[in-house]
Amino acid sequence: MALQHFLILYSLKEAKLVRLADFGADVARATEAYSDLEREYRERDDHDDFEIVLVGADSIDTLHHTHSRYFREGARIPFAV
Repeated sequence: MALQHFLILYSLKEAKLVRLADFGADVARATEAYSDLEREYRERDDHDDFEIVLVGADSIDTLHHTHSRYFREGARIPFAV
């Protein structure tokens, strides 16, 4: 199975997943989206309250297992690019 790229936006203050985007195998698009999100949040006063992570995994199920701290609520929110 090909490596999929997932972009995660996590609120440290609220301890909840804010955004999850699946870019499939498109690493260039995933990296660009990561850079854009970093730039957007860097300008915010509360930027230290958020964690932005670009992760590679073979499936969403693997991501839930390897990065379970982002999914503690148990809900799988819809992908949002």
